[in-house]
Amino acid sequence: MSTPNVPRVAATATADVIESHLRAEGCVVVEDVVAAEHLDRLESELRPFLDATAAGTDDFTGIATRRTGSLIARSPAFRPIANHPIVIAALDRVLGDHATSYQLHLTQVIAIGPHEAGQLVHRDQWAFDFFSFPAGFEVECHTMWALTDFTEANGATRVIPGSNRWPDKLRPGYEETVPAEMTRGSVLLYLGSLYHGGGANTTDSTRLGINVGYTLSWLRQEENQYLACPPEVARELDVGLAQLIGYRRGAYALGYFGDLQDPIEYLHPAARDRTGFGN
Repeated sequence: MSTPNVPRVAATATADVIESHLRAEGCVVVEDVVAAEHLDRLESELRPFLDATAAGTDDFTGIATRRTGSLIARSPAFRPIANHPIVIAALDRVLGDHATSYQLHLTQVIAIGPHEAGQLVHRDQWAFDFFSFPAGFEVECHTMWALTDFTEANGATRVIPGSNRWPDKLRPGYEETVPAEMTRGSVLLYLGSLYHGGGANTTDSTRLGINVGYTLSWLRQEENQYLACPPEVARELDVGLAQLIGYRRGAYALGYFGDLQDPIEYLHPAARDRTGFGN
């Protein structure tokens, strides 16, 4: 049986449409979301950090792949992407429907270098010590923003649409995946339960993508945001983004400080967590 194509919608698509694809296929490409001028500024801000990042040391991280994190602190141009309205609306539906709040999980530029091999097909939610979450209970959602065009040849993210409904701990083969091809400035949204992996880069150019993940607030973040974006930096952010990073309670009594205070009050003494899911 052939693998279905990756669903794709315009940037004007409603949250209902995006949610329907995420629940049915586990992924969707939203086309042409961010303007080229904004991406140019973002890449310029991150270029010194990208150039200083070493390649991975194993087959999973990629021996010709570099992963540069701490993007909130390092790039002001990245910040509106982290809480882009299209993404937040989708997160409200697929994560916010069954939890008090969600949080930023990780931020990283993934630069797949020339002649890199394809990545092992996996589920991102395996990061939680391979715990098998109940089927259909989504705890994680990711985005992959295209900083360069994503093509099958240069290593576009590979996905198996519909595999979010498959049993856990399978080992699908690379040949079962299809490339999520998209133009620069587009974004792939996919659930943590989706089987996927980085594509093989058979070209002489580097594929650049920004991976931003989100999880329920009662789960540990993959990237330690309190070190990646410490209070002296987080104070520069608007309240909604600071809360999304994790400067908020994760549930009724999770993550308070001092005398049962909400963490956002440490950054902004007049603020309280009154703002609902994600913001």
